[in-house]
Amino acid sequence: MPQEVRGVVAKAKGEPVSVETIIIPDPGPGEAVVEIKACGVCHTDLHYREGGINDEFPFLLGHEAAGVVESVGDDVTDVAPGDYVILNWRAVCGSCRSCLKGKPQYCFATHNATQKMTLADGTELSPALGIGAFCDKTLVAAGQCTKVDPAAKPEVAGLLGCGVMAGLGAAMNTGDVGRGDSVAVFGCGGVGDAALEGARLAGASIIIAVDIDDQKLEWAKKFGATHTVNSSKEDAVEKIRELTGGNGVDVAIEAVGLPKTYEQAFYARDLAGTVVLVGVPNPEMKIELPFIEIFGRGGSLKSSWYGDCLPSRDFPMLIDLYLQGRLNLEGFVSETIGIDGVEEAFHKMEQGDVLRSVVVM
Repeated sequence: MPQEVRGVVAKAKGEPVSVETIIIPDPGPGEAVVEIKACGVCHTDLHYREGGINDEFPFLLGHEAAGVVESVGDDVTDVAPGDYVILNWRAVCGSCRSCLKGKPQYCFATHNATQKMTLADGTELSPALGIGAFCDKTLVAAGQCTKVDPAAKPEVAGLLGCGVMAGLGAAMNTGDVGRGDSVAVFGCGGVGDAALEGARLAGASIIIAVDIDDQKLEWAKKFGATHTVNSSKEDAVEKIRELTGGNGVDVAIEAVGLPKTYEQAFYARDLAGTVVLVGVPNPEMKIELPFIEIFGRGGSLKSSWYGDCLPSRDFPMLIDLYLQGRLNLEGFVSETIGIDGVEEAFHKMEQGDVLRSVVVM
């Protein structure tokens, strides 16, 4: 029987969000209803509200979440009612050309729930990244539920659902950071700090945080930064070379999504080094680099999709590291708020006052 719950909705481009009554249908084949325990406030949700993703308003926001499976539809075998899960936006299909090549982390045909959640008047909602988790309960594809150890607090576990996983994976998966490597991360918001943490976990010896905000650079130290560079006060590329014996870093990670910072990352790497783009640019941005430099420096230029993660592989492993005290997920939570605090959390995010506000249901 359909249920009425509360959810945070963006009704029109640029307008403040509101808490509305949402109708959640019973799960159909391959679907699950999840009772949300906590959901992080991510920049992607703000992009939805601002019309930066698409114009399929109204949006049911929220996607970086942990919760408990309440019910499942027919043909669901991987999760069951009562399972504690992190939601993900990469429900691997298992049959696309990437999955068939044995690379499900790049699945090209990820899927969401088939049925629609609606407003009380029947208006269909577009759930953010196919999730819509600023809500008491949400309907997702069962493949978007990844079972993890319930000992992990939901306000930290849910962060692996998007931003923290993107940053950790940019270092550990896409960048393939190894023991003794040198790493520079450009942009020390939530994703950038997660990349620093990933570099630390992977055994990097030199980890350089680059930003224009001294407060963010101070925060970066608790996620593994061994050195910091304020690029508004000194040349970031020159300083990185100075810190690496004149060579540059093995892996440079761009976590801003700007042509200027990408260019800095490109020139800050050593010969045969790797550049990883995990910051999200807008569609109008372009970059120009000397072709001979791309050839002459060797190495690789990579883009990181969701940290190139495979949720079924990575989420349980990272939760285990957190429970062992080896992964600093707690450090990303700046504040916990109620469901009616999302709009204010967006303002704090824009001002750079928080790494993550987390809605606790």
